Amino acid sequence: MTGRRTFGALALAGLLFACSLPAAPLPAAAAEKALPIPRFAALRSEPVNVRTGPGERYPIDWIFNRKDLPVEIVAEFENWRKIRDVEGAEGWVHQRMLVGKRSVLVRDKIREMHEKPEQASPVVARAEPNVVARLQECQGGWCRIEAQGIPGWVRRNEIWGVYPNETVQ
Repeated sequence: MTGRRTFGALALAGLLFACSLPAAPLPAAAAEKALPIPRFAALRSEPVNVRTGPGERYPIDWIFNRKDLPVEIVAEFENWRKIRDVEGAEGWVHQRMLVGKRSVLVRDKIREMHEKPEQASPVVARAEPNVVARLQECQGGWCRIEAQGIPGWVRRNEIWGVYPNETVQ
């Protein structure tokens, strides 16, 4: 593992919450061809080997040690997906290592989770940076997430794993 990947035990150490998502397979290969590129997915398990190219003959560049971490799929080749992480690093993983269930990563600093999608709404919880949460929906500039069973609304720009104008329901 190279030093640039920090999403293992270190990221878990400072969490107020952690979210465990059930693994769900991505659609069958034929149906998946119709899915857009780029798109977000999540890591199915840990560890996940990230390779320099689309195949087992390519060397492992680094290893993710964080189940449910959101990643962006930026290219496809047969059963391989080129992914990008929150830091912008790219590499190839087998499609079986990804799930279509959406998750997000809390960005930069402690973020308040509100009862409603409004700044004046009561705060129901706070999530520290690098918390992985389940993405439930987005309305305008707000997204509803769930971390350790606690739902709340955060500003869309406070999380990574959803596009600026993407509709999530």
